Amino acid sequence: MKIKKTTLYLFGIIILAVAAGYFMIDGSASDTGGGNGNIGNGEVQEVVIGMKNYNYYPNTITVKAGQPVSISLDESVYGCFRSFTIRDFGVNKYLRTPQDTVEFTPTKKGTYRFACSMGMGTGTLIVE
Repeated sequence: MKIKKTTLYLFGIIILAVAAGYFMIDGSASDTGGGNGNIGNGEVQEVVIGMKNYNYYPNTITVKAGQPVSISLDESVYGCFRSFTIRDFGVNKYLRTPQDTVEFTPTKKGTYRFACSMGMGTGTLIVE
């Protein structure tokens, strides 16, 4: 049985398209923390971060320890700033749209750094 090169190319393209779609969908589902927003024993602390003067705005956020936090990035945020990280809490997620969120529960009081994946945009998370 002989298969034409064009058939093999077509088959390869289909496999690549399916694989790319899988990783795009799977990447948006990789969330740190629960996901349903009702984690822990307190109300969810919702935070919306924008971008101003090439940095996160506000770049200082205060939350309560032991209560779940939900962070989203508004439509003003673009580029690598959409790849949001808080290393001390294991938060690392690409937030494609303003509806995407990252949820986690800070358990330890203190001052922590948040940043984009490249470290260009930074901010401070204060857990009281």
